[in-house]
Amino acid sequence: MENKAHAFWAGLFTVLLAGAIAVAAFLFNVDRAVRMPYDLIARTNVTGLSTGASVRYRGLSVGKVQSIRFDSEHPGQIVIRIMVDKTTPVTQTTYGSLGFQGVTGIAFVQLDDSARDSPRLLSTNKQVAQLPLRPGLLDQLQKRGDVLLSKLEKVATDADRMLAEDTRQQLLATAASLQHAADGVATLTRQLSPAAGQLPATLNQLDHTLATTSQFVADLNRPDGPFTVNLNKVGAAAERAGVALTSMDTTLQELSAQVGYESLPRINRMAEEVRTAARSVNRAGDTFSSNPRSVLFGVPRATPGPGEPGFAWPAGTPASQQAAP
Repeated sequence: MENKAHAFWAGLFTVLLAGAIAVAAFLFNVDRAVRMPYDLIARTNVTGLSTGASVRYRGLSVGKVQSIRFDSEHPGQIVIRIMVDKTTPVTQTTYGSLGFQGVTGIAFVQLDDSARDSPRLLSTNKQVAQLPLRPGLLDQLQKRGDVLLSKLEKVATDADRMLAEDTRQQLLATAASLQHAADGVATLTRQLSPAAGQLPATLNQLDHTLATTSQFVADLNRPDGPFTVNLNKVGAAAERAGVALTSMDTTLQELSAQVGYESLPRINRMAEEVRTAARSVNRAGDTFSSNPRSVLFGVPRATPGPGEPGFAWPAGTPASQQAAP
């Protein structure tokens, strides 16, 4: 009797433990989130998508796929019913697309928004709001597959044409020409090396010449320089010559008054010579005023006139005028 009581209590404990485990599992697995239904309208393939697939909003899990069915009113159109958390910011510009998990091929719904501050899109069980399902990466690749294949075929054809024998020979000839040009540049560089080595010495000599020229110009501009001193000496000489002329004129007048008419011819000749000397001094003063360089380098030679040695007729002079005496 005692053994039967132990067995009963052991069996009752086991049943209660199993029931507690079942209740705990139910409580932990039940989804208490409040979700709103939305219909995704797909006009492309939904390969890899199944009921219960995850729904993500910008990478965050916000719901599940409830059902996938064909639209009876629009043949070829697929309606995907998704259940999304009520707190998900679904707006009037929200759209969906298919994403794939790694290399498994299992698809999920990816929600995104194309605008900011768009009004919320409300949905109820009686009036389910609809969202567009845009083509995913695979759909875009499938649509553009023919264009990509044609472009790849054209690239392959062009590559085959580039590897033809004629093109290869042209490329080899071009490479040979480039090598020849490079050899010419190397030879020219070797020839210019000596000149380049002498260039620093030439530049130093040029710097020395410029420095000497600058010093010469500075000496010319100095108030106590040789050029200014020589000009002052010439001016003093001219001034003394003027004083001498003035004194000479006074002396001639006195001699004329004293001697009278006896020495008049001689005095006239002397006066003429004095005037000639005065004109020479004046001419020298004029020459110095118009050309001060003549003090150091002499008076430039006058341009020969017609009939004089070294004369040349200007360009464009008629032959008749040149033949005239």
